[in-house]
Amino acid sequence: MLVTVVFGLFEVIGLNENIMNLCFSDLPSRIQGADFSDIEQDNINLARKAFLPHQKMSHGGLLKYVHGEEYHAFNPNVVNYLQRAVQNGNYDDYRKFADEVNNRPIAMLRDLLVLKNDGEAIDISQVESSNEMFKRFDSAAMSIGALSPEAHEALAIAMNRLGGSSNSGEGGEDERRFGTVKNSRIKQIASGRFGVTPHYLVNADVLQIKIAQGAKPGEGGQLPGDKVSPLIAKLRYSVPGVTLISPPPHHDIYSIEDLAQLIFDLKQVNPKAVISVKLVSGPGVGTIAAGVAKAYADFITISGYDGGTAASPLTSVKYAGCPWELGLAEAHQALVTNGLRHKVRLQVDGGLKTGVDIVKAAILGAESFGFGTAPMVALGCKFLRICHLNNCATGVATQDEVLREQFFKGLPDQVMNYFKFIAQDVREILANLGVKSLTDIIGRVDLLTQIEGISAKQQKLDLSPIIAPVVAADDTALHQTEANKPFDQGQLNQKMVAIAHEAVAHCKGGEFRFTIQNTDRSVGATLSGEIARQHGDQGMAASPITFHLSGTAGQSFGVWNALVDCTLNLRVMLTTT
Repeated sequence: MLVTVVFGLFEVIGLNENIMNLCFSDLPSRIQGADFSDIEQDNINLARKAFLPHQKMSHGGLLKYVHGEEYHAFNPNVVNYLQRAVQNGNYDDYRKFADEVNNRPIAMLRDLLVLKNDGEAIDISQVESSNEMFKRFDSAAMSIGALSPEAHEALAIAMNRLGGSSNSGEGGEDERRFGTVKNSRIKQIASGRFGVTPHYLVNADVLQIKIAQGAKPGEGGQLPGDKVSPLIAKLRYSVPGVTLISPPPHHDIYSIEDLAQLIFDLKQVNPKAVISVKLVSGPGVGTIAAGVAKAYADFITISGYDGGTAASPLTSVKYAGCPWELGLAEAHQALVTNGLRHKVRLQVDGGLKTGVDIVKAAILGAESFGFGTAPMVALGCKFLRICHLNNCATGVATQDEVLREQFFKGLPDQVMNYFKFIAQDVREILANLGVKSLTDIIGRVDLLTQIEGISAKQQKLDLSPIIAPVVAADDTALHQTEANKPFDQGQLNQKMVAIAHEAVAHCKGGEFRFTIQNTDRSVGATLSGEIARQHGDQGMAASPITFHLSGTAGQSFGVWNALVDCTLNLRVMLTTT
């Protein structure tokens, strides 16, 4: 295993300390791995293959599946088994898919970790129900734009029916879906701010700040111009045919203080929402996660390098990102050590496929799980890797109306079948372990042990940092047990909402006066959210509410104000005295 990944700086995965000390002394390598003899042997093997008589060299299967070449986690057998299972609704067919995945050649770090079965098995009827597990499952952030409208809506319908959550991704969402079974309960806010309006924000149960994407950290999201149809352009407040890139650094986040302010902004515009922050797996993510928790986030996602490439260029598919096993373990350990784990919900996403993945992730610290590629495959995706060309042969990842009409056959029931199978799979594993709930195994690294790999390089990997035990100093829980409430309750915002209540309820204008000081942050956000919740972004354009504020404004003054023909719906005039 020899991989370099990017997380702001470079990290080396799979090289031992001898190579690191001589060649990469300033870079981290956390799990040891190959030495010079292994690299030498690789080159000898390649040379022998190159000079075999009458041997035609293969271009390999690095980017696309080629039979007999590099192993692909979503190979044709895996795709076909999964699609057969979800179409038939037959759990026995799912078991064939799960066996194909669970018995694959060692391809991920978690494949080197096996479950210890030292406990006494219990009857599956004693294990928490599938309905409880569905609450832990999300369909990961995939924007409308990357996906076709039909696929995007099918995911939302499936997750809402189950009691899980779908994620809008960073592409906005059609307001006609709000308040219906097609509404995405998770709304994403990324650096491009595509489609982010007060109406969008108040129609969410979870608001997710996307700091970066696990599969291509440091690069940001990208939607090729060919996929920016008139509908997508309208939702993103852009122009058809223009490539849309969400820059990697959040444009208003340069420090943890900036992130804390954005979290506060979101809690003000939608006080009922859970605020999530999406981080990427990488060295130091534990320190970042602790800072995010101190910034009063409620939910942290650790995103791995599997999947998530969507419509990105081929140069973004390889050598970017880091295994989620490393980032999840580090984040969990850091949160526990800092006495913060019980205040935040910890999620992982990236290449999850079977119940074994879920159980291992829970043991490493996760209590929530995001699925991206697998639900797409359940809808009919053949994994052809042509998403960026806008000519998806199954209508899942294209904006071409002809292709969508003729070839998209995906049904919400197929996605629902997949998650029902996953829940049943997890329940069976828990019963076999003698455990009644996923909560009971969060952080239980004693349930995992490392096995030897199938190659000399794999056998030199040391995963002890991943399964290192960590104990909360104050005996707090290893999962979320309490809300992470900010000290600032936004008192001026509350006063503004109270005094303007009748004006908003009856959609009539009014003028009000308040004094303001620099500790009054995000002023106007809560009232703007109330206006959007009741009347939409432009519902009070004809009868605006005016506030005369005297004093000095604090941070994020006027944030999230609804726009109407480039004039502020919530009009604010500031007079400095």
